[in-house]
Amino acid sequence: MSVSRGTVIAEVPDPMTQVPAGLDAGQLEPREPAGGGRPGPGAGYLALLRIPGAARFCVAAAVGRAPMAMLGLGTVLLVAAGTGRYGLAGLVSGAGSVGYAVAAPPMARLADRFGQHRVLRPLVAVFAASCVVFVVCVELGAPVWVLLITGCLAGSSMPSLGSMVRARWSALLDGTPALHSAFALESVVDEMIFVIGPALVTVLATALPPSGVLLCMVLSVTGTLIFAAQRQTEPPIRPAHQVTGRSQAGATKPGGPGRSSVGRSRPGQSSAGARRRLPVPGLATMAPLYLFLGAMFASVDLSTIDFAQQQGHKPLAGFILGTYAFGSAIGGLWYGSRAWRAPVQRRFALTLILTVAGVATFWAQPALITLDAGMLVAGLTISPTLIAGYSLIERQAAPSRRTEAMTWLSSAISIGVAIGSSVCGRIIDDLGPRWGYGFAASCGLITVMICLVGLRRLRATPDSEAEQWADA
Repeated sequence: MSVSRGTVIAEVPDPMTQVPAGLDAGQLEPREPAGGGRPGPGAGYLALLRIPGAARFCVAAAVGRAPMAMLGLGTVLLVAAGTGRYGLAGLVSGAGSVGYAVAAPPMARLADRFGQHRVLRPLVAVFAASCVVFVVCVELGAPVWVLLITGCLAGSSMPSLGSMVRARWSALLDGTPALHSAFALESVVDEMIFVIGPALVTVLATALPPSGVLLCMVLSVTGTLIFAAQRQTEPPIRPAHQVTGRSQAGATKPGGPGRSSVGRSRPGQSSAGARRRLPVPGLATMAPLYLFLGAMFASVDLSTIDFAQQQGHKPLAGFILGTYAFGSAIGGLWYGSRAWRAPVQRRFALTLILTVAGVATFWAQPALITLDAGMLVAGLTISPTLIAGYSLIERQAAPSRRTEAMTWLSSAISIGVAIGSSVCGRIIDDLGPRWGYGFAASCGLITVMICLVGLRRLRATPDSEAEQWADA
């Protein structure tokens, strides 16, 4: 599975982001050592971070995207403390999530077309101003409609650094097996953010309610500005009309490379309008799948909090959910340290099924200690599922729409979280946490059905076909 050093350098699109000559390309892809032993988890990740500029943009992105695990909870705690109404707090938080889901793909598309730094700097300035205005409005007791508008604006202007850092890795390691490990590294970072972030914002906002949202603002501004300043690793701008033009030029020659793809429909491609709406064909399957996946995760969170409360140990809910994320981080580290031969769409389907199977056991857990152990085991396949999902979309996307394509997944899961929280909250109020876990398992079953029905759309798309999905 390893590649030669020369091959790695040849496929990097920007000479300033080439793999250093002193780094063996074999280090980029974790591989079986002589003697049949297994490499230690994380050995390949250190090699990735030694690539010039990689550690800097990776750490900056981790700081800048920490608010994704903190802003919603910080909003709930702030509004609840200011108004005494948890229902309103959830509504404002949901408005922010929906705003983010709607705004993130267009912002990512602008970043693909004009460069990340040109989009991130003004966007994070709007986010900072929106957070300040939102906090002031809550503290002054502004009307509900004002809180909804300002909360939605804060959520919609939060930079989506998760997809942008993955786009940087994709440009840096394009066409190499090491990209698999890079995506695994970012998924592990996401899980660590979800382990630490909610606990930190809860402690701060409990003592001083505005501090949760203001901390999100500080982290986002700091991380985003440092990330945007690193121009040497920024993906090169590839205007979509140039990519499409090359594809069409090849198609005009009889027997040319574009002949087999132009004028012939693929599964899931019905018209030119469909190409303009979706960056890649696989999103017709992955977007609704991730929506229900988000609903499943949100339902697990709410059900766990209520289950812990019924057991008389509500403060332990955060610890149990942290165990769930910790299990996911362990699974991501192991998954990313291996070289896999099975097609990525098959791996995605398998890990998704295992993730849903784990969730399906939660309703039957008799106590918190067994639930905690079950969540640790069930969490092991979450990161591998998300890693494979991002890999599927990245492989199908033309370079001119790569960031936008991956951002669609974040948007879909955000909408799913908002919907799942609302529906599951009502179920828990009426029937209790076990029915909430049942609803989570039902959402998971739907994701599996969507995956199996749309599996043919998840195969890697040949370059000539991917280019035609770039919107002129």
